[in-house]
Amino acid sequence: MVALTVEKPHVLALRPENAPDAGPVKAGEVLVRVQRAGICGSDLHIYHGSNPFAVYPRVIGHEFAGTVEAVGDGVTNVAAGDHVVVDPVVSCGRCYACRAGRTNVCANLEVFGVHRDGGFRNHVVVPAANAVKVRSDLPISIAALAEPLSIAANVLSRTGIGADDTLLVYGAGTVGLTVVQVAKLHGARCIVADLDDKRLERAKEFGADVVLNSSRVSVPDAVRDENDGLGPTVVIDGAGVPALLEEACRLASPAARIGLLGFSPGPCNISQQEIVKKELTLVGSRLNRRLLPQVIEWLESGKLQPAAMITQVFPIADAASAFSLIETDPSSTIKVQLDFEG
Repeated sequence: MVALTVEKPHVLALRPENAPDAGPVKAGEVLVRVQRAGICGSDLHIYHGSNPFAVYPRVIGHEFAGTVEAVGDGVTNVAAGDHVVVDPVVSCGRCYACRAGRTNVCANLEVFGVHRDGGFRNHVVVPAANAVKVRSDLPISIAALAEPLSIAANVLSRTGIGADDTLLVYGAGTVGLTVVQVAKLHGARCIVADLDDKRLERAKEFGADVVLNSSRVSVPDAVRDENDGLGPTVVIDGAGVPALLEEACRLASPAARIGLLGFSPGPCNISQQEIVKKELTLVGSRLNRRLLPQVIEWLESGKLQPAAMITQVFPIADAASAFSLIETDPSSTIKVQLDFEG
């Protein structure tokens, strides 16, 4: 039994982990045997020391699914033997954000794999409220995609999305592809811009109506005729590039909504005139606001079929190779998963 730990920036280690205590799990908590977990860009940021919230050493991993092995007193939402996805967002329930239903930006927020040890280990104890049951016939590998899909569900709930919308997504990486899938589920027209032709081809496979290589074409020129010549009604920055916000404000339709997912501290130049003239709505989106049950329903019903996102699977013992692949050949990967049962 092991735990994948970032000992300090640039030092990744498989640390031996003791077997879980045979005694009872605490009241209100659940012991989960982790079976599959996805590697996220934020895991790489912790590895490189660029995540301002992580404290070292840290067991990383926040996209994970497995089987409940034991439950504490008072737990009624899951039972031993259930398959679950773990919502990594732990909120206090008392602060203003929590009282307003915005638990994902809790003033006392803790995230598994960032503020507290995460799911890249064989066993983890989580609050019962964070264990979301999935049907046993849904493959665990697909269940482990629920968390990244919830990021897309959250930003599109913040901006709104519907069949009348024309959506422009900057970035055809994992975030962009999840946004396209959720947007297409709602019937929106989807345009994706990226610099990588291979990623753009994948975006088409996941439902993008139009793909644009922004190294060869002007994105504002290419989308100018959309929406009766007004431009996209929703713009999502899935690339996390601050400079894109200024362009997004220029090309967006009047009354459009712009969703931001990046965490860069860098400044960007935006025109107040552009925002006010078109009465644009700019929203930030962080993590997910208890949307995993909705995403799981989409997965269980077949409304979302994201299996092709899983491009590589590595046994946990070979985690270093998985990280190396993502770093050295990112175009070959969408979602790399770690297998804890192999």
